[in-house]
Amino acid sequence: MAESKDAEPSFAPVSKAPANSPTARGKPSGKDSATSASGTEAQLTAGQCDGEPAEDTNTYYFNSYSHFGIHEEMLKDEVRTKAYRDALLKNSHLLKGKTVLDVGCGTGILSMFAAQAGAKHVYAVDNSDMADTARQIIEANGFSDRITVYKAQVEEVQLPVEQVDCIVSEWMGYCLLYEAMFDSIIFARDKWLRPGGMLLPDKAGVYLCGIEDAKYKEEKIHFWDRVYGFDMSCVKGAAMFEPLVDTVDPQQICTSTSTLWEVDLLTVTQAEMRFDSKFQLQAVRNDYLHAVVAWFEVGFTQGHTPLWLSTSPRDRPTHWRQTVLYLHDVLTVRAGERVSGELRVSPTKRNKRHLDFRLKYAFDGEAVNGEPGASVNATHFYSMR
Repeated sequence: MAESKDAEPSFAPVSKAPANSPTARGKPSGKDSATSASGTEAQLTAGQCDGEPAEDTNTYYFNSYSHFGIHEEMLKDEVRTKAYRDALLKNSHLLKGKTVLDVGCGTGILSMFAAQAGAKHVYAVDNSDMADTARQIIEANGFSDRITVYKAQVEEVQLPVEQVDCIVSEWMGYCLLYEAMFDSIIFARDKWLRPGGMLLPDKAGVYLCGIEDAKYKEEKIHFWDRVYGFDMSCVKGAAMFEPLVDTVDPQQICTSTSTLWEVDLLTVTQAEMRFDSKFQLQAVRNDYLHAVVAWFEVGFTQGHTPLWLSTSPRDRPTHWRQTVLYLHDVLTVRAGERVSGELRVSPTKRNKRHLDFRLKYAFDGEAVNGEPGASVNATHFYSMR
């Protein structure tokens, strides 16, 4: 029986991708920019935000989206950018002559797509310095008369209209919820979106599977046994609590997929932007289970035909990649055997921008940690910050 952990240490998510790999990113999440009083870089070290005044962490968050490199990465993510382009341009018959609110406009790319689709006017809101650049880009492309940029938090901006026909935003973070930007979308939706209006995207879901990853787990954990001749094994326990953000090879997947959480973004409340879901993963082949992998999908379903943006390891990679949680055990699974459990994902108590994970899992099958016929019932905590 594996021991349950009763402490929740916090560490930054890390990427195993090489620095020259297209998956080796420094970008914290999927947003084109920042508009809410929530969110920050994924690679913050311990103590960099927790305990600081809220205005300091907010300033850091907004400033992080003032750098061009972040926007270059997101724009080069064709899965992301083309999904939004298609959701807007392929529904031009629904957007023609309508008003659109772009929350977190960044470079203004989604606002310009909306204008191309025939929107009467687009109100583009961004609280980072990128708003100044967005104005220049919009003017250079001849949209100044139809797109107005506001440099402000969406919670504080004053629009010249009481309602808009459509809200578009690319707000998603790692594991969907990292950075809590959807709080701002809820605010905008409830204040400005007319009844029956479009929200792009309007659906979201989080999913889970199991993978074999012996090689990297060995490198990640046992590396600390001897580092340049020094014993650093005390780090091994802490390293297990770090969520890994990386692109997973689909050939590593050794279980079925379980749906953790699906939500209607037109009606969800801020209090509901977290989940505690049971799962059951069935082995699809004889293999070793070292980790579980979470990813998300969002849907644009109010248009003429539904369109989905997926970050699944089975689909084309995106800059969001997947979130990997390493088990503290090695499960030897036979095809058909099941691993049951529960995953809770919620904002941390000290900083709602960050995420806490509580993973419970139980297995009674072929072997656990090399012991035939053994069983395990474990609880572990992880923190993404």
